[in-house]
Amino acid sequence: MAKLKLGALVDDKPVKLTVELPGAVHRDLVAYAQALAGETGQAIGDPAKLIAPMVARFIASDRAFANARNVRKPSPAPAEADRGTS
Repeated sequence: MAKLKLGALVDDKPVKLTVELPGAVHRDLVAYAQALAGETGQAIGDPAKLIAPMVARFIASDRAFANARNVRKPSPAPAEADRGTS
């Protein structure tokens, strides 16, 4: 079996959201949790805990979003060491 895109889950301070998922997506989420538990040896008690890392992984892999985010950020100021050399 190919490696899954998610690895072991990290513990982070959560922000509570309420979402509704279609039944088919929930079934796939449960199946993914089972596959991930088999691959990592880490039992997933609540498949909903996979949603945050899945969304994070999706956002990280979306190049159009990364480009749009970079356009909005101002350029960092040059380092002090770079200012004195010309």
